[in-house]
Amino acid sequence: YPIDGELDLHGLSQTAARYCLAEFIVRSRDAGYRCVRIIHGKGYRSGARGPVLKTAVNLWLRRHLDVMAFVSARPIDGGAGAMYVLLRA
Repeated sequence: YPIDGELDLHGLSQTAARYCLAEFIVRSRDAGYRCVRIIHGKGYRSGARGPVLKTAVNLWLRRHLDVMAFVSARPIDGGAGAMYVLLRA
């Protein structure tokens, strides 16, 4: 699938990231997008806590009704720091 849109969540708090992600998915669905890329980062600045946004985005996408599937991106598109999301038509 071609990537129709992209959202970069780097540097956002969990609260801000959740809001931005929800808004982005709704806008993308309304625009007729089928596949989008979400960049959450690899958690390098999270220290011992590990990748906070990566874990949270995974959970939020599982619960979102407009999301059919998602998977980690190819290395050229961000690898483990990004994911492709397939949206319902």
